[in-house]
Amino acid sequence: MKRTGLILAAGRGTRAGGGLPKQYRMLAGEPILRHSIRAILASTRIDTVRVVIHPDDIDHYNQCISGITDTRLQPPVYGADTRSASALNGLRACTGDLVFIHDGARPLLPLNALERVIDALETNRAAFLALPVTDALWQVDGKNATTAQPRDTLWRGQTPQAFHLNDILAAHVAADHAADDDVALARLTGLDVVAVLGSELNMKVTQPEDFALAERLLGSTMDIRVGNGFDVHKLGAGDHVVLCGIKIPFDRGLIGHSDADVGMHAITDAIFGAISAGDIGQWFPPSDIQWKGAASDIFLKKAVEVAVSKGFNISNIDCTLICEQPKIGPHALAMRQALAAITGVALDRISVKATTSEKLGFTGRGEGIAAQATATLVKT
Repeated sequence: MKRTGLILAAGRGTRAGGGLPKQYRMLAGEPILRHSIRAILASTRIDTVRVVIHPDDIDHYNQCISGITDTRLQPPVYGADTRSASALNGLRACTGDLVFIHDGARPLLPLNALERVIDALETNRAAFLALPVTDALWQVDGKNATTAQPRDTLWRGQTPQAFHLNDILAAHVAADHAADDDVALARLTGLDVVAVLGSELNMKVTQPEDFALAERLLGSTMDIRVGNGFDVHKLGAGDHVVLCGIKIPFDRGLIGHSDADVGMHAITDAIFGAISAGDIGQWFPPSDIQWKGAASDIFLKKAVEVAVSKGFNISNIDCTLICEQPKIGPHALAMRQALAAITGVALDRISVKATTSEKLGFTGRGEGIAAQATATLVKT
């Protein structure tokens, strides 16, 4: 099933102050909305992302997304006078089967929380992130507490709120009034909606003081890991090599149990190394016949899957191929694009480059190709 992330960012956000709509105000050096977009793009299971914006904000939006080259981010959709009407405009622009509606003012959505609501929609018609209420609840008359309220069944709703696209689109079309959120509209049509455990980090920036709190949360919750990988394969008989997922015609081939993609192997080991999860040989032993001739994207996807399961987002990948031939430069962009498609990492966060060994050693003699890679992972 195809999944679309729909980010609502057409509001004016006047309570936050600052002169700009709050989604375009800076948080840790970047607009809030940029953080929110990146949080949705962090999941490799999201196929496309659409952002609903106010027609007056197109210049702000273009500045906000400058440098984001992930092709899953589609052109923006213009919103309307109310949240419900803006959501309907966005839903009509969506394609695919499932939609994950997120608030553009929730910039700290953790990847593991997003993955939980994605998982929930595999077996339910609708789901949303939420947190059980833990504070005491009181009715207050003026300033005086009057009556304590039970809280056992109360949850605080968050986003993303996830639906089968046809279900929530029909609910919006049928609605005769605005609603606080999409879960409310879904319930009016009788749709069952499952509450999925959210995160305290997934706060909505609303008041001026929220910016300081969000800044602190960004700074205090990061767990940054760096991993390194290195791989070598011999050159032998063949008519092509596969490097970083790209088949390059050549008068020889790389020898290995799989497709011998040294670049992808080095990157895979870098990711495994960053999370202390062993190496490619432990996960895919060369003694196992099932991996004979296997495409190396299988290995890289597994490394990404393991990293995500541990709550990590891959921030950037840097790979250096070491060889005299073939020439890497003409293929570097295609390699980056292939790696971006496999890992879900934005193109501007992936580097592939090459160097020679000045004709020294086995690479200099044309006996093989080597690769080294570094991957940075961030847990929030």
